[in-house]
Amino acid sequence: MRHFGHIAPEVRERLFHQEPCEFTADSPARLLSAALGATLYSPATRARLADDIVKQAGLGVVSMVLCLEDSIGDEDVVAGEENLVRQFADLTERARAGVALPLLFIRVREPEQISDLVRRLGGSVSLLSGFVFPKFTEERGIPFLQALDGAAASSGRRLFGMPVLETPELMYRETRVDALEGIARAVDKYRDMVLALRLGVTDFCSSYGLRRAPDMTAYDVQIIASVIADVVNMLGRADGTGFTVTGPVWEYFRVPERMFKPMLRSSPFLEGQAVELRERLIEHAMDGLLREISLDQANGLLGKTCIHPSHVIPVHALSVVSHEEFSDAQDILRPERGGGGVLRSAYTNKMNEVKPHRAWAERTMLRAEVFGVANEDVGFVELLAAGIPG
Repeated sequence: MRHFGHIAPEVRERLFHQEPCEFTADSPARLLSAALGATLYSPATRARLADDIVKQAGLGVVSMVLCLEDSIGDEDVVAGEENLVRQFADLTERARAGVALPLLFIRVREPEQISDLVRRLGGSVSLLSGFVFPKFTEERGIPFLQALDGAAASSGRRLFGMPVLETPELMYRETRVDALEGIARAVDKYRDMVLALRLGVTDFCSSYGLRRAPDMTAYDVQIIASVIADVVNMLGRADGTGFTVTGPVWEYFRVPERMFKPMLRSSPFLEGQAVELRERLIEHAMDGLLREISLDQANGLLGKTCIHPSHVIPVHALSVVSHEEFSDAQDILRPERGGGGVLRSAYTNKMNEVKPHRAWAERTMLRAEVFGVANEDVGFVELLAAGIPG
């Protein structure tokens, strides 16, 4: 699989200075954690789940979570588990026929479900990349990680965990640091098995009876922004101790009425002759989503939880490295720059300071590997237009 692999090769050649790399479920964890991109969630009870997965893979989705937790009712868990076993058997036959599939994860409720599902999946476990753990804390999370370790050993399959950070202890100022320190101990002990940490901002908002509007981002809700900042501060460091932290879910896909002006400037769309695309994005609340993706990246997050297929390509388009970013990162990482120093960027519009900007440059080059580098004259509008159907 590869990002933008669903568009024609000649279009990719026009868009990319460096095309996104190919990867598989067996690629190194460092690469996969960056390549998750827009992780699309789907209830595990969907009757045509296998068809949905194949369809979304053909539209550019590279990672999906099949949910047995909040997206289904308590009374539907058993049926959801049974459906997953059937759908994975169906997908196994399709994979043998050469059908491309995304990375697949199952969101469970309890640790016991992990070993039980792995057993019931049988040979179809080869399609599974791991599990998502809800409401993760040190006390609650260790049993999930232990169950994952045991399931991987019994199945002979490398399986990853993705803890979701969403409990009230992380919201409340008086318990936040202790909660984060406990989570750090838990995930560090099982570091090789933790692919990424996911933020459950909807649950954070629930603790205060809040819900952000479609013309506001998570960063406009200050109590939420403070939690994101502290999670990145303690768990997303670039010194080798941190993990990939993914962006929060965007809940909207159509806006009946808006209070504030759209957040998308018109000029990039005029230059790209994509005025209708801008109108469509605004109509479907994508201007707020695009702004939040940009703020995710500015605050150290990579990838995003998605609940609607229309959110996928915007996340991927804004994850592509610009030619200017790539040029700066290359200059900073040149071997002859190992001693440090300051240099003017090749675009002659900024200072590149080698030592302070090195971690940014390394992170940028990893993103360039999985999402590609845009051609010098290509912006996010062209990437959006190429990736969004119709």
